[in-house]
Amino acid sequence: MQNIIDRFISYVIIDTESDPNSTTTPSTEKQWNLANKLVEELKSIGLEDVTIDKNAYIMATLPSNVSHDVPTIGFVSHFDTTPDFTGANVNPQIVKNYDGNDIVLNKKQNIILSPKYFKDLLLYKGQTLITTDGLTLLGADDKAGITEIVTAMEYLVNNPDIKHGKIRVGFTPDEEIGRGAHKFDVKKFGAQWAYTMDGSQIGELEYENFNAAGAKITFKGKSVHPGYAKGKMINSMLIANNFINQLPKGETPQETKGYEGFFHVHHLNGSIEETVLELIIRDHSASKFKKRKDTIHKIAKKINKQYVKQFGEDICIAEVKDQYFNMKEKVMPVKYIVDIAEKAMRELGIKPLIKPIRGGTDGSQLSYMGLPCPNIFAGGHNFHGKYEYVPVESMQKAIEVIVKIAQLTATTDFNKQK
Repeated sequence: MQNIIDRFISYVIIDTESDPNSTTTPSTEKQWNLANKLVEELKSIGLEDVTIDKNAYIMATLPSNVSHDVPTIGFVSHFDTTPDFTGANVNPQIVKNYDGNDIVLNKKQNIILSPKYFKDLLLYKGQTLITTDGLTLLGADDKAGITEIVTAMEYLVNNPDIKHGKIRVGFTPDEEIGRGAHKFDVKKFGAQWAYTMDGSQIGELEYENFNAAGAKITFKGKSVHPGYAKGKMINSMLIANNFINQLPKGETPQETKGYEGFFHVHHLNGSIEETVLELIIRDHSASKFKKRKDTIHKIAKKINKQYVKQFGEDICIAEVKDQYFNMKEKVMPVKYIVDIAEKAMRELGIKPLIKPIRGGTDGSQLSYMGLPCPNIFAGGHNFHGKYEYVPVESMQKAIEVIVKIAQLTATTDFNKQK
């Protein structure tokens, strides 16, 4: 356990926040600090073919130790953290033998992690939790996944009696800004399938995710002295508000769950002359996803029609760009790769929680790039904020799942599976 804690903390104290406004890969220079550390660590634990390319994508190999033909599998995690909340100066707190009560993250600012609000905490009574100090995120998304993959590989290197085929490891930058798989060299990786260790609660196993798009809507206005504005001023901020009010009611992240999709307004910046609205569109259903994108354009068209006589041109310009798609379409033809992960969990006494991801992972993009890639729990909770925490026992179990998947892959008759 202490080895896991030490390794995890050595990762999270390195700031790797990504930047959606950057055009480089990685999007922030500081991501190289952890990337270079990981390269040296992978070499030190005994992996082979350890490489890092000009964009900070890391790959490494654990050679097969069996004589018969076994599919090459991979395990993938990302080392950046979200720009939604600061990841600088992370100061982890260790809570041993959690008693089920409130955890004071920051006494001075009265920041409390409470099971009254975060009920999942009660699942981990008696366990060791790693939390924030209330001032930053933790970075378990996805440094817990990296910890688990590195530790599992180290365990397999040190225990050659455990039989496994060739295993490839991949660590990526910029997943949190939707670019984690953009420059991932699937051919170079050379695995027949892989698993991202990027889920949350222990037992999570996911092979469905949202179809995703981002929308940027620009509203034009006309600024006139407010004392003489009658019939002349067009306030772009009010038009943006009108647009938001025309979005379907009850279809926001805070009002939906399971397979229900949503529109999520996440940025609004404006003045009288120009306002820019940014939102994301999510749905598991391809047909409903298309309908949602069409809705954006229909509202824009309606607003333009309303103002065309006064303004003389379109005042609402909507840009909608696809981000990623539901991996289910690519995973279902090789569903046995999910079955192996499920069997691994059951043999370890872990109840599989098979459900759709209300988000995306590198795996969703990788699946469409030719690398089918279901998602497995990494153990953390409350990602992207100061209430983030991870039970160490969940990380231990994730490590065991990786090892067990390696074992099962080496003993499964894939001719029967296909």
